[in-house]
Amino acid sequence: MNIMIVGVGGQGTLLASKLLGHVLLNEGHDVKVSEVHGMSQRGGSVVTYVRFGKKIYSPVIDKGEADIILSFEQLEAARWFEFLKKDGLIITNTQRLNPMPVITGAAEYPEGLVEKMKAAGARVIAEDFLSAAEKAGSSKAVNIALLGCLSKYFDGISEDKWNAAIDEVVPEKFRELNHKAFDNGRNI
Repeated sequence: MNIMIVGVGGQGTLLASKLLGHVLLNEGHDVKVSEVHGMSQRGGSVVTYVRFGKKIYSPVIDKGEADIILSFEQLEAARWFEFLKKDGLIITNTQRLNPMPVITGAAEYPEGLVEKMKAAGARVIAEDFLSAAEKAGSSKAVNIALLGCLSKYFDGISEDKWNAAIDEVVPEKFRELNHKAFDNGRNI
């Protein structure tokens, strides 16, 4: 299975991919994770590839191969859309983070992105995961809220195993917050 996690630098895409990889390794899968940094420290596009199965030889996902795109921002989902398989799933946060051309007035944020992706054949879950994170206690936990929603598509992995991975990967002082964000996202 091929999963792309896409977002903007500073949103926690790397922690989300680390947690996902950790859960999958604990389930006995061969897992390859590849991090591709854009201008991540300046709010640029960031993508990580997570591939797992019986035996995985390469961490890279090519165009048309992603089963799922987990997107922290809808423009990023649209930017990486061509990597999605036909009938693939996109889980995206509805939050908008304006890229530099929009901030400077050189471009406008595209409208109707979710509808366009659906019209192109994707299954799309577009929800306000930012609110789910804020209800847990911090907007910074949006990555974990998205992961909570994604976890529902792994039938064989119990919620307890996801929570155990949070305990193993997340520093202790942030665990309670992340458990709440995970639960909030899972309930979306």
